[in-house]
Amino acid sequence: MAQIYLPTPLRRLTRGQARVAVGGRNVEEALVDLEGRFPGLREQLREPTGEVRRFINVFVNGTEFRMLQGPATPVGERDEVSIIPAMAGGATP
Repeated sequence: MAQIYLPTPLRRLTRGQARVAVGGRNVEEALVDLEGRFPGLREQLREPTGEVRRFINVFVNGTEFRMLQGPATPVGERDEVSIIPAMAGGATP
């Protein structure tokens, strides 16, 4: 099973867990497993169309999944998947 690491804001939906072991052969299946186990998570991660939201970055072993094979990117038991919301804001010069 792959390990999914979750940012602090999403841990309220995973009963405080920062890391969750998930099943699935690729990113899409891993996310579906995660979302099925933790109600409310899908709405945070996905657009109504089912696509991962633009501002949600999903890294597989340190590489953003959109730069790989997207949702079809394979994952295995030794892979680390990190969900990282994009940062925005800051001071203007």
